[in-house]
Amino acid sequence: MSQTHTPAEWAAALSLGISAIAVIKLALAFADADLTYFDPRPLLGRAGDRLLVEAVNARYALRDAAITVAALLALLTITPGDAR
Repeated sequence: MSQTHTPAEWAAALSLGISAIAVIKLALAFADADLTYFDPRPLLGRAGDRLLVEAVNARYALRDAAITVAALLALLTITPGDAR
């Protein structure tokens, strides 16, 4: 037969849990917290700006790659007699 906990042990565990929650609440009550600390909009705004910059850079890189490929194809497909 398995041994169960006594009511005194259950009460001690419950008391410990309530005490831990009370200590955390007390610490949070005295902490300086402004509503702006919990506002995600500035962080998301900066991430959106960074994403826009990266999209523009990718567009320029793709354009440069397309120009390079076009120039390379022009150089490789032209015959020497056509170059004059």
